[in-house]
Amino acid sequence: MTVGHGDDVHAVGGSVRHIPVLLGEVLEALAPAEGDIIIDGTFGAGGYTRAILATGASVVAIDRDPDAIAAGRDLEAQSGGRLRLVQAPFSTLDEHVERADGVVLDIGVSSMQLDQAERGFSFRFDGPLDMRMAQAGLSAADVVNGFKPGDLARIFGFLGEERHAGRIARMIEARREKKPFERTLELADAIETHIGRAPKDKIHPATRVFQALRIYVNDELGELAKALLAAERALKPGGCLAVVTFHSLEDRIVKRFIADRADVATGSRHLPEAHARTATFRKAGGGVTADDAEVAANPRARSARLRAAIRTEAPARAGDFSIFGLPKLPGIDRPGER
Repeated sequence: MTVGHGDDVHAVGGSVRHIPVLLGEVLEALAPAEGDIIIDGTFGAGGYTRAILATGASVVAIDRDPDAIAAGRDLEAQSGGRLRLVQAPFSTLDEHVERADGVVLDIGVSSMQLDQAERGFSFRFDGPLDMRMAQAGLSAADVVNGFKPGDLARIFGFLGEERHAGRIARMIEARREKKPFERTLELADAIETHIGRAPKDKIHPATRVFQALRIYVNDELGELAKALLAAERALKPGGCLAVVTFHSLEDRIVKRFIADRADVATGSRHLPEAHARTATFRKAGGGVTADDAEVAANPRARSARLRAAIRTEAPARAGDFSIFGLPKLPGIDRPGER
């Protein structure tokens, strides 16, 4: 299960039992059957995978977190050969399955990751300022201590929608000259001290900065965009793409992709010479949200939204990052983006 990003409990992460979000709706969209091959691009604790296996379908489950893969080995061994675990970014999903009957993506950070202080995703617990899902590459501490304040402000503003982005970036620059930030609580406390917190504030002042750092460090929006293009290449005609998001930034990417791929027009009547496109997906309803009963049982489901689309027989289009509206941020290259 992934959790949302929009409020304090989501960002700091309490200990919760693993509950896959919108599970019934995801299974209804995928309609897995015996003999089908479904790609679970975000294995996590295996909630969707277990439910799909119970239908008789086979699953190729992908996760870039080595801890998630290690924890799933027993399930793989018990699956009778119907589950294959792959440690990789979900943006590479089409490299691991030639043709799939369905793809499910559950976007965000898992409750397991939030609950492990040593992973540095949460400031509920003190831990190293890390946040790397793959446990490799640039860490949150590297970003906080090494990036220019202007770049930090852009990251906090774009990815965290933090209205005090500039103030926080300048504070970080001044503080890190005396002592680099190394721990989650160091950064969270510094932000709270600098920005302040009114009694009516529902979320901690550091919530959006932590969200932005995590999304940036893991290139979550870029990975999502690449995964959608990979799903287009991997799905059989009639196969279903089902994506659960927890934040408006993610949902906007999915919505734009489906709208673009389901649209056969090339533009307006003012461009008569444009070549017609063939739709590669057809929309399968609108955005689906959790009902009151699910939210009551699992408060983290309240920000979840499911979007689904069905693959047509048209060949996949060439990848084009310009359709996603991804922000221009330091150190992230978007091949083919205009």
